[in-house]
Formats: sequence, structure tokens, C-alpha cells
Amino acid sequence: MAENYNPIERIPVTVYKDKLTASKAVAEEIASLIRRRAAESKKAVLGLATGSSPIKVYDELIRLHREEGLSFKNVITFNLDEYYPMQPDDRESYVYFMNTHLFNHVDIDKKNVHIPCGTLEEGEIEKFCDDYENAIEDAGGIDLQLLGIGRTGHIGFNEPGSQIFSRTREITLNTITKTDAAPAFNGIENVPSKALTMGIGTIMQARRIVLLAWGDNKAEIIKETVEGAIREYVPATFLQRHHNVEFVIDEQAASQLSRTVFPWLFRDCQWNNRLIRKAVVWLCNKVDKSILKLTDRDYIDNGMSRLLQLFTSSYDLNIKMFNELQHTITGWPGGKPNADDSQRPERAVPYPKRVIVFSPHPDDDVISMGGTLARLVTQGHDVHVAYQTSGSIAVFDDDVIKYMDFMENSAEELDISNKALDIIHEVREDIKNKRSGEIDSKAVSHLKGMIRKSEATAACRFIGVKDENIHFLQMPFYESGKEEKNDLTDTDINLIKCLLQEVRPHQIYAAGDLSDPHGTHKICFDAILAALRQLKDEPWLKDCYMWLYRGAWQEWNLDEVDMAVPLSPDEVIVKRKAIFKHQTQKDEMPFPGADRREFWQRAEARNHATAVLYDKIGLADYQAIELFVKYDPLK
Repeated sequence: MAENYNPIERIPVTVYKDKLTASKAVAEEIASLIRRRAAESKKAVLGLATGSSPIKVYDELIRLHREEGLSFKNVITFNLDEYYPMQPDDRESYVYFMNTHLFNHVDIDKKNVHIPCGTLEEGEIEKFCDDYENAIEDAGGIDLQLLGIGRTGHIGFNEPGSQIFSRTREITLNTITKTDAAPAFNGIENVPSKALTMGIGTIMQARRIVLLAWGDNKAEIIKETVEGAIREYVPATFLQRHHNVEFVIDEQAASQLSRTVFPWLFRDCQWNNRLIRKAVVWLCNKVDKSILKLTDRDYIDNGMSRLLQLFTSSYDLNIKMFNELQHTITGWPGGKPNADDSQRPERAVPYPKRVIVFSPHPDDDVISMGGTLARLVTQGHDVHVAYQTSGSIAVFDDDVIKYMDFMENSAEELDISNKALDIIHEVREDIKNKRSGEIDSKAVSHLKGMIRKSEATAACRFIGVKDENIHFLQMPFYESGKEEKNDLTDTDINLIKCLLQEVRPHQIYAAGDLSDPHGTHKICFDAILAALRQLKDEPWLKDCYMWLYRGAWQEWNLDEVDMAVPLSPDEVIVKRKAIFKHQTQKDEMPFPGADRREFWQRAEARNHATAVLYDKIGLADYQAIELFVKYDPLK
């Protein structure tokens, strides 16, 4: 946790290592408020939010209720918003969300629960909104308002253009907001166009406001809100005027704040090697020079004189950083046999190595490290690819119908059995009768998973991975049928343990892209770590390196990198073609996140930008580079 020391920040910000630690701290504050009000024989009035940000807070409140006797009998709640129109029993309604994640698990009196109504007639909305405001006033006002933040800077559903004096009202949703909600509704066309929301003026009257934000995908809007000017096109910036507001965020959401990007400008730093590398790369970009051209004056003029004092001269510092970054580059990700490996990221022996590439979804491997994967195969290593989840929820219904059309039209020529045709008919009926936002039937989900499996197999074969080295783990936590996943269990972890014990790898590659918008990468990574820690006494693990890649959502910073694998123009094309094998994820992806480009376009742009950055700071000029961080799973 870090204090709010940065004068650029116009809102108090507390940064925690991860969202779980942060959520527990916020839940404890809420619990303390509830207990304090109860001791005073008063009601605690909470303003509550929905979405992924507050879920862990609610989980902790439920634990406090069950294990420590926290009572909600003296609590009155007002939710920020609701889609309109929306039935309360719809899985995407905020009534359903709040019941599922909090109210059904605590002793709150349901008459004290207030959520905007999504079933009103148009003519009833204005009066309802007035009554909602009056209910908040009659309750004595909101003691603590919990908020999330959207990519547009909306709080509640107060979209860009909302005014600071706005009150509870009907609002039309921004296209970006609808796009972000599309995965939960199985397509943007199913997202309601309107919502009912508390106004900014309503929110600002709360006596205390706590805004939650997790992950790199929130980093840009957090920086804009905390450090930018107040303006109606970023509604969250109005919070700068509140007397008792705090942003509670994790390290990823804080990654673009000035305190993170260049901390040496705001406080005395403990200069370790990573921070020195970060500072030197930043200075290169700031003054538009390569490392070896930086001068004493460059360091002094840009607030880095203290760093310069640690070295005899800028020349010595520059040489050290140049060599360090140069040594991250290797064309032999599995280690170069019969070579001096003292300055290489990977050891020369053993050769060939047994390698496992863990891929959370059936395409993360080729999107994130397709060039390196192909290089490992062509350099003779025994490469295994393990797809941790089925990826079934990322397949459109239209794609399923397309494959079924092919099967039915080819039934006679392929001698397809009547049983198979009956399954196809069942799947057609399930898709036809599925309501908006409803999860897939088991038959539909299974067929979608088979489609992803065939695509992943085709991509592996194209790269040269042996069929017997392609593993589909189908971890059960993923099979919730919806964006929100089940909890990780021993069954999930044991699937990974068994594969690790079978292969006994010398190298493990895993997704370190922990801020993917849907959380699957984080859960998959946690499962790998849990498996490795249970296997910590295995002899083979003492000779195993773990490398983390990042994928479609973000890239490593140069100060973090331990291995950089350059790709030639031809290798970039090979990677692109491998990604193309995932046809259901091409052209239009069900879960694109904030970036609307196709995955192959993102990957090529990211890998090329990395190569340009290496070139700009004075290293070799490559077409593209894939980056990796070495990780100790047993630390």
C-alpha cells in the first residue's frame, strides 16, 4: 500500500498490491461503519455499485457476516443504477446481481433495499426518479457511496456530458459503455440502450465516496481522472470537488499514474536495477536519444541527478544499462546448445528441452508468443501446448449453426449417424429458444468447445507441434457458461499437476497477462502456481525455468523484461497465419475488450512497437520482438 504523496494527484489514491487485499480493506471500512451506526442505534446508509469491481468487497462482507457476526439489520442500501428496460429476474439485471453477490447471503431487511426499477412504463420514470431522491433524503443521506469507473469515465451510468448537478434520471448509454457490456449480453445488439442512474449531484452528496478500480484496462482513465482537469466529458473528474473521496486501486490500475511512471521526480527512490533500467529507458524517450548518447546534462535537467551520483559518470551508467538490455535479446529461447550461456537469458543445457506452453484460452499461445513457439519447435525442443480452458463462451451462435449446416448437408456423403443428427437438432433448438443473456445448454457449450479445440489443433499443427503434445485440460472453473467464472478447485489444479508430472518440463511458459478483462488469465495463472507449489519437492522442478508472456491486452515494459525474442518478417507471417487458424475469433471477436482490432493486428502492432523501442534506444533493428519475464513460482 502506498500513501498519496504525489502533488499532481487531485484525488487521494491508495494503491494496494492486488484487488483482494484492497477489497478486504474496503469491506472492513464498511463493516466498521455498520457496527458504529448500530452502536448508536442508527441506520447505516450505503450506496452500492455493480460490475466486477465490488464483487470481492461483497464476498468479504458475506464472510464477515457468516464468520464474525456482522449484521445488516440496521443497513439501508441504494444502488446506483439499472438497465432500462430490464426484468428483475434477468441474469444481467442489477437486482439479480445484488441478490446473487450480497443480499441473499446476509440478514438485510429487503424493505431497506432500493434498486432503480427497470420495468417502469416511460410515463412513470420521472416520478420514480423523484421518489428515489426523496427516499435517499428520508434515510438521512448516503453515508458511504461505493463506485466503479467505466472507460469513458462514467460513474454510475452518468455518461460523458453529464452535469455535476444532475439527479436520478433516465439516460441513453454511450456506445463504448454498450460495447463493454456486450459480452455479458451475448452481443452489443442485446444491450439495452438506456438506463436509470443516480445523478452526479446525488453521488456528490454522499458523506464518503470510495471508488474501486482494478487492472491495466482501467489505468488510462484513472490517470485522466486523478491527474486531469475537471470536465464534463470525463464525469468522474467531478469527484475532485468532493471533500471525502478516495480511490482504492491495485498496482495495475495505478500503472499510468505519474507516481508509477517516474517516481524519482516525486520522492527519494531506493534505486535497484529494475528502477534504474526503467528510469534510463524513460529518459531516452523523454530526450529522444539512444542510451549511449545520454549525457550528464540529460540526467541533471530531468530530475535524475541522484541516480547519476551512484555512478562515476553517465558513460558508466549508460554502458551498464545498454549491456543489460542487449543481453535480454536472444534468437534461442530454449537456450543455444554448445554456446557460452553466461550472458544469455536461457541456459545451454539440457538440450533439447522439454517445454510446456500453458495457454488460458485456445488461442493465447499463438497470439502472445506464436513466433517464439515456432522457434522452439524448429530448434528441436520437445514442445507441449496445454490449453487450460475450452474457450467455449467465446464462440458466436452463428458459428455453431454454420458448422451444423455443413454436417447436415454432408450427412449422406460422410455417413453421419442419426444420433449425431439428433444432437445437431437438439443444439439448433437450444440456440433458437435461448433468451438474451441466458447461458448455453451443455450441448451447445460442448459443441462450441469442440470448435475451439479443432482450431487450436490446426494452429499447433501449422507451427509443427506434434498431435500427441497438444493437451486440452478443460478446467472446470471455466464452465460456468458466463463471463463470471466459478472458483478454482483442486480438480482444476490436479489437471495441471498431472500434466507437469508427466512431462517434467525444463521450461514453462505461462500467461502473465493478468489484467485480461474477463479474469480467466489470472485464475489460470493461480492454478499453475498452486500446482507448482504442491510439486516443489520434485527433482525436475529444480532445473525448470518459468517464463511469463503477455498477450492481446498488454505488453511488458522494458524495465521488466528478461528475454526478448526477435522475429524476422517471415516469422511474423507464420505467426499471423497460425492466429488465422482460429476462425471463430477472426473478423469479429465475441470478447474484444477495449481494443476493437483483431487479435493478429494487435499482436503485430505490439511486437513491432517493441522492436521500434529497442531500436530507438540504440539496440538492434528487428521487424518484431516478443517479450518474456522470468518468474520464480516458489518464491
